[in-house]
Amino acid sequence: MRTVAVVGASLAGLSAARSLRKQGYDGRLVVIGDELHRPYDRPPLSKEFLAGTLGETELALETDDEDLRAEWLLGSRAVGLDRTERTVRLADGNEVRADGVVLATGAAARTLPGSEGLSGVHTLRTLDDARALRHELARGGRLVVIGGGFIGAEVASTAYALGLDVTVVEVAPTPLAGPLGETMGAVVSALHADHGVRLLCGVGVKGLSGETRVDAVLLEDGRSLPADIVVVGVGASPCVQWLDGSGVELDNGVKCGADGRTSLAGVVAVGDCANWYDPRAGFHRRVEHWTGARERPDAAVAALLAGGAVAPGVPRPPYFWSDQYGVKIQFVGHAAGADSVTVEAGATDDRDVLAVYRRAGDPVAVLGMNQPRLFTRWRKQLAAATS
Repeated sequence: MRTVAVVGASLAGLSAARSLRKQGYDGRLVVIGDELHRPYDRPPLSKEFLAGTLGETELALETDDEDLRAEWLLGSRAVGLDRTERTVRLADGNEVRADGVVLATGAAARTLPGSEGLSGVHTLRTLDDARALRHELARGGRLVVIGGGFIGAEVASTAYALGLDVTVVEVAPTPLAGPLGETMGAVVSALHADHGVRLLCGVGVKGLSGETRVDAVLLEDGRSLPADIVVVGVGASPCVQWLDGSGVELDNGVKCGADGRTSLAGVVAVGDCANWYDPRAGFHRRVEHWTGARERPDAAVAALLAGGAVAPGVPRPPYFWSDQYGVKIQFVGHAAGADSVTVEAGATDDRDVLAVYRRAGDPVAVLGMNQPRLFTRWRKQLAAATS
């Protein structure tokens, strides 16, 4: 291959570029990113950066002496992929022709219909999002977080520590039931009540009120929640619309094999936009976690450089973490399909707990709250058992 184009300049794209060089690729390398920023770390955006305890320079993912010998096309949005010429078309009219393409365009935060043009309403996905939200939180006031998932919970925790009056609204009966299951989802989300943050579950949002700036969140049950600031944390959608008509098969993102290969030869996908086949489960999963964006590009790049001649390995069980109200939350595996969950150490009431999820007696996932040592041991055991 003479030229490889990596479309996406966040963690997954940077990891793919690093892996290309690490695996011996010495040709032309072009990294395309729609943001103007060099690759930066996203997890701190809802925590330390939002709190003002971490600066922008500390978010940098590249080291000072790192040189990938890459051409960086930042502020350049990809708008199409020509499968015949294997050319990436950019919004500014330029094109990048490549022998191999890595799709790493990530996902975009979902917005609340009707909130367009209303100031005081935020999503949190990018550095620019975090800058704007941090500026508003510094003023204080009443914050309503729509969505009780991890991003919403982290923002609520950070805002609480900054002294804001915080309410979290979640349409599901139990927050975090999707990733953690109902039992442990209830335990983790109880952290809000522990700290005096209001949590309203089982009620949807009808809309927002305000002329030019939001002043209230209107609920489906008729209640109105006064708000100076609103954060919408209702998930993210994979950024794959630009691939329509390209021949790349799309299904909840880019549909891939167990090694990241797509339906087009010479094209692989990694990160939040990639829906990889999971050989353990027997179906596809889109894993939106930091560790997946860092680790899986190695397999995808190996498949790209070898033309698929290398047999795919079994990916490690997905791992993610969250910091809320001073509690370190860690999770590995998949809670879906587990038929039991048992507390192996600590106590749920103390929010100091290690819980193991099992299916037919076999561990399939582990949750830790302030149990880093024991969790790490279980994480290694789970990886060994599923490899």
